Amino acid sequence: MIFVIIILAIIVLLVIFGVVGFNKLRKADVAAEEALGGIDVQLTRRADLVPNLVETVKGYAKHESGVFEAVTEARARVKKAAADGTVDEKAAAEASLDKSLVNVMAVAEQYPDLKASSNFLQLQNQLTDTEDKLSFARQYYNDAVGTLNTLIVTLPWMLFNGVAKVTKREFYKAPEGQSAPPQVSF
Repeated sequence: MIFVIIILAIIVLLVIFGVVGFNKLRKADVAAEEALGGIDVQLTRRADLVPNLVETVKGYAKHESGVFEAVTEARARVKKAAADGTVDEKAAAEASLDKSLVNVMAVAEQYPDLKASSNFLQLQNQLTDTEDKLSFARQYYNDAVGTLNTLIVTLPWMLFNGVAKVTKREFYKAPEGQSAPPQVSF
């Protein structure tokens, strides 16, 4: 009788341990997915601010159409990547938009009245705020991925990878040459 109780207790403990392991991995995976969504939100926010910035600058620099077309294309790539792209596609689209924004700011530099415009200054402040939030979102995602990837490769949690259907995730890396923010001076 005692032998049966011990066996049942061991089985119950193993089941509890299995449930805890499964849930721990699934929670870490959901946290990483949520963090990636935070990057998407900030990329989309920045892409939504860009048309306002472009329209403000366009009023002063009508002859710079090539710059504005490049920004429009880059913005479309960011929107598409945020909707359904991989982490690498998101990073590449972000880099393209960064480069386009530097070009817009370079055009704006040529117009002192524009630089003093309250609309332009407000948009610049919103973009700066968005860049800060985007940087935080990237770091938060990488922290969540680090936690998940650590669980996946360490005992005892690695025993539950297959059951929980959780795999390692890629870290959010800045594309080549994009490890530092673009420099714009006025």
